[in-house]
Amino acid sequence: MSTTSQASQRINALLDDNSFVEIGAMVKARSTDFNLKQTETPSDGCVTGYGVIEGNLVYVYSQDASVLGGSIGEMHAKKITGLYDLAMKTGAPVIGLIDSAGLRLQEATDALNAFGEIYMKQTLASGVIPQITAVFGTCGGGLALVPALTDFTFMEGKKAKLFVNAPNALAGNEISKCNTSDAAFQSEEAGLVDFVGEESEILAQIRNLVCMLPSNNEDDNSYVECMDDLNRTDASLAACVGDSSIALSTIADDRLFIEVKAAYAKEMVTGFMKLNGMTVGAVANRSEIYDENGQKTASFDAALSPEGCDKAAEFVNFCDAFNIPVLTLTNVNGFTADKCSEKRIAKAAARLTYAFANATVPKVNVVTGMAYGSSYVVMNSKALGADITYCWPDAKIGTMDARLAAKIICDGQGADAVNACAKEYEALQTSAASAAGRGYVDTIIEPADTRKYVIGAFEMLFTKREDRPAKKHGTV
Repeated sequence: MSTTSQASQRINALLDDNSFVEIGAMVKARSTDFNLKQTETPSDGCVTGYGVIEGNLVYVYSQDASVLGGSIGEMHAKKITGLYDLAMKTGAPVIGLIDSAGLRLQEATDALNAFGEIYMKQTLASGVIPQITAVFGTCGGGLALVPALTDFTFMEGKKAKLFVNAPNALAGNEISKCNTSDAAFQSEEAGLVDFVGEESEILAQIRNLVCMLPSNNEDDNSYVECMDDLNRTDASLAACVGDSSIALSTIADDRLFIEVKAAYAKEMVTGFMKLNGMTVGAVANRSEIYDENGQKTASFDAALSPEGCDKAAEFVNFCDAFNIPVLTLTNVNGFTADKCSEKRIAKAAARLTYAFANATVPKVNVVTGMAYGSSYVVMNSKALGADITYCWPDAKIGTMDARLAAKIICDGQGADAVNACAKEYEALQTSAASAAGRGYVDTIIEPADTRKYVIGAFEMLFTKREDRPAKKHGTV
């Protein structure tokens, strides 16, 4: 392997020291059209091989933009598809470091077929081994489907470009008006990118993520010894109803929570944590964001949005495919109500409903605040198969806010009647105690004790098995 190319340097920075073994270093382009035979194509613009991250086997390909712009042709693709074959045989993740001009025009239909072969291998590997891509340069046209077919996408924040159609090719747009290819758009608006940062930050984050994930869908080596107190309590949790990302960090082992798609649909939090050394996926509603200084920086309605539902559904599907238990923190009072959302909310909420109901991994739900109406049912409720449901003492579970219900029930009556009805309705229909009395909540717990309760629940559910009706696959 050349030690001078940027593609090689990225691999060395990503993997444990001296662990990389290159495969296919002597491969070159076969095409002779347009004098390509006269052009040197070392490794055909793609360095491929394997190594380890904190002792975990991974396969890596890194595109070399100094060789024909890192463009993808026949042999370039053969190296990547061959790497996928090895990864699926051995059950280890594939990490792609993207920096490419895209389709190699000199190879025409051979290059088109090459794209298709990569897509096919990614599809076969989906749900079998984790797939991660990081975009450091250009990733345009059909190449943009490669990160979209993987599980997690990283993107360099300043120089990287990710697009199907270039910004200037969009009707009524040009790049200075809206740069649809930059990291901000792809992470905040499109929701395709999970992490944005500088190159060194991205490589460090990939290492953290690999250590959190199982190597494949059958052999789980992601368990580690927990050095944190399993019974640790934290009184500050009671103040974390609004910002669930802080709550998740607080209850996680060593307070480490890795959030994914943090810039997209911020009212829904998704990410990974360890609980007693076991990887757990977390999905949580969020109505407030606080910075490291404790200052509120954003507020949201406690409602499910189409973007938030899609984000959570995709995440739950990943967890279920790789046998990762799911924890939810529920604080929701309805669905977003505007014309734009109304076009998509029913289908998006149905996808999230399906994802939770279809998942057979251990599922634990903690109701931290509001749990009203159908939006609560969607959020991993008992009815959808949550194995254990906890709620905090002040949580409200029911069809709607007690005062709104009282206004409907006591329509036409005075304020005193409405107030009395609301008080009675809250006690009988929306309190944590009333939900527990009907079996919809298993235990009412103090916020400070949340960590030990969810750890205990997942320990109990470790051997969970659940049979479902035989079918090829669902259609939602």
